[in-house]
Amino acid sequence: MLCFNQLSAQQFGLFNTKTLFDGFENPAQKTFVLDSSRQFASNFLLPYFGVHAVVKGNENVLRTLLKEGIYTTADVPLNTGKVNSLFQHTNIYLLNFKLFKSYKYHKEIGLSWQLRADAQVDYTNETLAIFDNYLRFYDENNKNFNNAFNDKGYSQSYHQFSLSYRENYNKRLAFGVKLSLLSGISYNKINITNSFLTLESGNGPMIVGLKGSYSSNFQTGKELGKSAVPFFKNPGAAISLGTSYAAKSGIFIMANIKDLGLIRWSKSSYANSFDNTGDPLVLDTLDKIGSADIQNSIIGILTGGNKTSAFYSATNAKADFMISKTYGFYTPGLIVSKNIFHKGGEVAMVNRFYNRNFSVNVVPAYNLYNFLQVGVQGMYQTPNFEVFLGSDNLFKTTSLLTGKNDSNSGVSKSYNSASVYLGASIKFGYVVEHPQNSSYMPGVGDEEQSFFKRMFSLFKNGKK
Repeated sequence: MLCFNQLSAQQFGLFNTKTLFDGFENPAQKTFVLDSSRQFASNFLLPYFGVHAVVKGNENVLRTLLKEGIYTTADVPLNTGKVNSLFQHTNIYLLNFKLFKSYKYHKEIGLSWQLRADAQVDYTNETLAIFDNYLRFYDENNKNFNNAFNDKGYSQSYHQFSLSYRENYNKRLAFGVKLSLLSGISYNKINITNSFLTLESGNGPMIVGLKGSYSSNFQTGKELGKSAVPFFKNPGAAISLGTSYAAKSGIFIMANIKDLGLIRWSKSSYANSFDNTGDPLVLDTLDKIGSADIQNSIIGILTGGNKTSAFYSATNAKADFMISKTYGFYTPGLIVSKNIFHKGGEVAMVNRFYNRNFSVNVVPAYNLYNFLQVGVQGMYQTPNFEVFLGSDNLFKTTSLLTGKNDSNSGVSKSYNSASVYLGASIKFGYVVEHPQNSSYMPGVGDEEQSFFKRMFSLFKNGKK
């Protein structure tokens, strides 16, 4: 249960920037600029790194842990029905490479290798307390804790190897696709639907009942280490589809379905449904048990004697929509993003300000978990080089890392958050000039055809 953490990083400030990251995450987006960019683009093993974490509820527990190195739940109220949330998303491009394939239809082909991790979990105050000091439960006036451990959530990480392709359908409409092979690293999921903890007076026994389900592909570090190398022991596949449209009025519209896929976790994985509410676990008296005994007993209920079987899990697919328009040095953009298989989503307003090769983005975003965050991004970008640094939640990140209490900063204390992303890429090779300006141009004179036009014509012929 302590392995659960969730990061939610979208980096909305990079949408519609025509960076290498933008071209891989939003498949219809261009990466190359005619008459300016060179033919190939890569990060040259300089990893793109993005991470964003949010803790909503009992923020002082995390702050004390980071500031003093002490995990304590002494101030966490029990038996109140309070539910906390943790979110996480990590996206690291270890290697990406893209080439300008053809002048006609502006075709681009890319290859990438990513490490991804997604998670989200809702957990009770009692879950926090039981892993800190079980004696706290004996200090409560109420000795019956119903639904004390009704936690639910998941965490998942995997390698993602992708082939991407984009082209212009006509002068204004473009399509893109990203096909991915996945190699699962780690997976944990828990859903406790019924639970209780009852105490006898004084130093009497502790009675615990749990009902729900639990699945994981590992229980030891050795098992996890075997999955860390991409041998496809836990194989999967995913697809991303994207389109963009540039209207005559200057309005730009983009829509995507991202990372729609499944992973099959091997038959050596652990899957268990448990219910000991009819015959609950009875832990011995106070002078004979300790926190480790309680933790091991609860984990024993969840794992159910190491029952193994294969199972499937969905990737954290998203549906995105963006609309924007440029006004001189300023480009505002509205983005709506919704998780497909899991709850959650965001609405963001991107405000981009240009000054030659420099740009600054200010991105207020509302998360559907009912909190507001403000992101800031700086970028230096030329047709053949780009570097950027940003945070999806600048004020909360600064407050958390400096260890300062933000009660006087005008920033809500309703949650803790840390977010940072950075990256760079370089283009090299021939300059992708118009054919009348150059003696060499990829795709000129070889009777190039449109992949998407051929595909759509098959559907038309089929209907006839």
